[in-house]
Amino acid sequence: MAKQAPDWHLFRAFLAVVQEGSLSSAARVLGTTQPTVGRQVAALEAALAVKLFTRSLDGLAPTDAGLRLIPSVETMASAAETAERAASGEGDEARGTVRITASEMIGCEVLPSILANFHDLHPKISVELALSNRNEDVLRGEADIAVRMVRPTQSALIAKRVGRIDVGLYGHQRYLNARAMPQMLKDLQDHVLIGYDRDQVSARFVEKIGASFTRDRFAFRSDSDLALLAALRAGFGIGPCQLGLARRDHNLIPVLHDDFLFSMEVWVAIHPDLRGDRRVRLLFDHVATELARYAEGSCHEA
Repeated sequence: MAKQAPDWHLFRAFLAVVQEGSLSSAARVLGTTQPTVGRQVAALEAALAVKLFTRSLDGLAPTDAGLRLIPSVETMASAAETAERAASGEGDEARGTVRITASEMIGCEVLPSILANFHDLHPKISVELALSNRNEDVLRGEADIAVRMVRPTQSALIAKRVGRIDVGLYGHQRYLNARAMPQMLKDLQDHVLIGYDRDQVSARFVEKIGASFTRDRFAFRSDSDLALLAALRAGFGIGPCQLGLARRDHNLIPVLHDDFLFSMEVWVAIHPDLRGDRRVRLLFDHVATELARYAEGSCHEA
């Protein structure tokens, strides 16, 4: 008789313990009890004939066998979530769940109002928003739609370019009121600068336009776009901002836009298997249209 594979709920319990670090925390996430999770993990260990966890001062830590199992179980979890979303959208009515992934800045500062308008139009479609810069999310089934600031490299994706976003230097009115406005790039040597920390993509953007800014010149450093924007809004110094976002805040004053600007393309992508899914297509078209409007107002000549 063929050996029966362990049930999915055993693997789900294992993954929850890995992510949460303890049986009790995993039980809260799964909406069950600690003894139940403990029995499920023990059943999986028995079925696989391996020990998956050891106890440490910090809780439960996966063994080498457990660590090897994690990528496969994460793939199983992603597939299960994708199947659940697909099942939720059956039928002709626009209902179900769509998962969209976007960068930190677009996801927090731009998409919420776009998604709110979409929900007004299609209240039976739920939206899940994941903030991520990984381009492989859609092909891996971790999201249905991806918004990216570079053209997706996976040829299997259906991708649409919706526009261009320019990024320039700004200073808060409060900061600039106390200092002379820079007239040339070299004048920035006398100012407090906000910039990247270890992000090589940002470093290459700066190099591409010939600006001689290095990490050591930034008094405030972060690879979080939201942290950079918060520092700028707080009047910490002069730093980068998308033109579309800065134009919403009259306190942010453009600095040297004739000398320092870089552009990012905006792309929206879906998996080819989802192009016929009505709820996914509705959100794809809505997001693409609204992001095109945002991009139009985010260009230097706008």
